[in-house]
Amino acid sequence: MVGLGYLCGPINGCTDAEAIDWREHVKTIWPGQTLDPMRRDYRGREAECVDEIVELDKVDIAQSDALIVNYDKPSVGTSMEVYLAFESGKGVVVVARADANISPWLRYHSHAIVHDVDDAVTVLKGMFA
Repeated sequence: MVGLGYLCGPINGCTDAEAIDWREHVKTIWPGQTLDPMRRDYRGREAECVDEIVELDKVDIAQSDALIVNYDKPSVGTSMEVYLAFESGKGVVVVARADANISPWLRYHSHAIVHDVDDAVTVLKGMFA
């Protein structure tokens, strides 16, 4: 069984390329197995939709078996989601550049750190084999 993966990563203040492109790529290599928070694009309306954003993301994480975390840049929301998922027993796989300065907190709360999303999907598929 392959588990359901939440596509975790910065959205607030990101361009379409930063927020969407990597998620769309994951969906092509792991079809039907992801929950994408960008299906609810709140960019530019974050202040009016605080409760809705957080509560619906928390529902997605609860329904997921694991997170693929795109760590292009630090993000408060991403950090909160990683902590919530890890503490809930979800698998957490972080995608970061090889030269990224990764916080000890992020390292501690992840099960694997890889350098591209294809590798993250491979790791998660292995977790649920």
